[in-house]
Amino acid sequence: MPDFLNIDRALYHGVGKYNMPIVYGVDNLPTATDWIGFNYVKTTKKNPSDVGVHFYLKDEQFERVWNFPDRYGEMLKKYNCVIAPDFSVYINFPRAVQIYNKYRQNWLSAYWHEEFGINVIPNVTWGYEDSYEWCFDGMPKHSVVAVSNVGCMKDKDLIEMFNKGYNEMLNRLEPKEILFYTYKFGNYDGNVHYIKFNLSKQEQGGK
Repeated sequence: MPDFLNIDRALYHGVGKYNMPIVYGVDNLPTATDWIGFNYVKTTKKNPSDVGVHFYLKDEQFERVWNFPDRYGEMLKKYNCVIAPDFSVYINFPRAVQIYNKYRQNWLSAYWHEEFGINVIPNVTWGYEDSYEWCFDGMPKHSVVAVSNVGCMKDKDLIEMFNKGYNEMLNRLEPKEILFYTYKFGNYDGNVHYIKFNLSKQEQGGK
């Protein structure tokens, strides 16, 4: 039976106003030569030791990792690395839901690292400026981190929101290197390594 809050598995006292679990930093850029979405971890034919897994998908495609963190921790530990689950902090969500999703992302990052030895890349997310109060809590400084602007690039206001938050992340976390999952490369500051967004099933999970 799932423990829907996962408190019986691990209770992290955390930091900040909302006690966000502390995410472990990553010192070195992953050696993954390819990336797949979580929705292909069961079917990909690629060598998992060469592959990184991301969660830049619709939430319903990976909600199960929160309900069954041990089952999927066992599955994911064979992969080269995993970008932390990208539970949405959509600006139209109630604040309580945004904070809960941020908590879940941090909790799984810490739990999978501790219990399964997974190389979890911190995934940094934010909303408007009022989210800065909590969205960076628990995130490591001077670490390799991951970000994505997929879903923000067709709206001028969302582009501006993303860019402001990106600069805030640089100031607060001073990341060592940034994995940037996108379909439109840009001139972003920092030591950026782009991962190209692609919906092709062959490229996501094929040989």
